[in-house]
Amino acid sequence: MTAAVPMPGVRPRRPAARLLNALIWPALLLIGLFTPLLPRLLAPLSAGVPPTTDSPLWQLTLVHLALVLGAEVIVLAIGVPLAVYVTRPGRAALMQLAEAVTGLGQTVPTIAVLALAVPALGFGTGPTVVGLILYGLVPVVSNGVAGLLGVDRAVQDAAQGMGMSSWQRLTRVELPLSLPVLSAGIRTSTVYNVGTATIGAALGAGGLGEPIINGLSQQNTGLVLLGAVLAGLLALSLDGLLGLLTPEQR
Repeated sequence: MTAAVPMPGVRPRRPAARLLNALIWPALLLIGLFTPLLPRLLAPLSAGVPPTTDSPLWQLTLVHLALVLGAEVIVLAIGVPLAVYVTRPGRAALMQLAEAVTGLGQTVPTIAVLALAVPALGFGTGPTVVGLILYGLVPVVSNGVAGLLGVDRAVQDAAQGMGMSSWQRLTRVELPLSLPVLSAGIRTSTVYNVGTATIGAALGAGGLGEPIINGLSQQNTGLVLLGAVLAGLLALSLDGLLGLLTPEQR
């Protein structure tokens, strides 16, 4: 399992480019949700008729967004403290175990995770959220560990020499310096889960997976693409907006 960090030698995006990236994808998403343009473009793939859904597209998108963001809050509540705990001195073996266990979340097929959760949680949002948490933990934990281990030891020694306690060094030095790497993991986790959440529609969780599942059952390519394109635009929109909120790596 590797951390999702930028490649060496790649320049961070300039503020103007990050702002443009954060505006263009949400604008395209809104066009797709509130105008008939996208269904009309997909009409040739839907027997000449613009594909339609039982619920409004904006409502499906809000449900999808709630699933992803709700799961991501739980991922952060588990993943960040776990990364901090296992990177404390003398816990190298525990750190390897934590990374291996969380890494299992992406080695098991998504549909298998959801199917295993159904007997305990029933159909609906429950098993979907469990699957999103398992998949979302991997980049958050791995990047959190990588970011904390990457803090210069000389900086930590200097902070200790200034009389800072372990808690002060963590909150004032280690976490701020590791934030760019951790933020990259959060963005990766969020984008992963936008795609993963579409499978939850098969269990009745709703969201943008509904037109995809219905399109597959009806052999309607236009309806499948309607859900897929909007899910892709939602993922790019979240990535762009999170990019504005997170610091760049130097």
